[in-house]
Amino acid sequence: MEMIVQEGKLLAFVKGMAQLLEERPSENIIFSKGKLLLQTLVCEDDWLPAEFCKTHPEYYQQYLLYADPLDRFSVVSFVWGPKQKTPVHNHTVWGMVGQLRGQERSANYYRQADGSYKPGESSICKPGDVATVSPNTHDIHVVENDLDDQTSISIHVYGGNIGRIQRAVFDPDTGAEKLFVSGYANSVSPNLWNMSTVKL
Repeated sequence: MEMIVQEGKLLAFVKGMAQLLEERPSENIIFSKGKLLLQTLVCEDDWLPAEFCKTHPEYYQQYLLYADPLDRFSVVSFVWGPKQKTPVHNHTVWGMVGQLRGQERSANYYRQADGSYKPGESSICKPGDVATVSPNTHDIHVVENDLDDQTSISIHVYGGNIGRIQRAVFDPDTGAEKLFVSGYANSVSPNLWNMSTVKL
């Protein structure tokens, strides 16, 4: 079973990212040119199929929208029920987070002398905003739906297939690290190439 993307916006974004990464750009270039591509994608909330907007009553959901066959990047929708949040975690690759719907709060966590992790200042992402993460700058944080009465959705782009990458969550009190591979919540993927419903 394949889901049909009603507009060509996701396909245009995927093509743009693939073309950008063909140039083997620096991370700074990815975060400048790639950020503009992602801002264009999330500036309108009319393209993400309902199948990839579903909440879970207990946990945030991570839906794969596209995985580059060379593992150069992946595109994922994160869907948050009211007040759902991540544990303290890392990514190990660069990432960009574009807010599509609702509002999310992110706080970087910093390792202390005793091994624990403490949060720094938090920031809010509203629709159209794009934030970045990287092991080269700061890569450990907590993200949560900042709204207690509605769903929030963000579109994440990572420098690898994030659902297959071994990462870690951290106990903020002890600093203990637990490795995990997130996988994805969906059993179907969007059909980016079915143009039969696209208005030319």
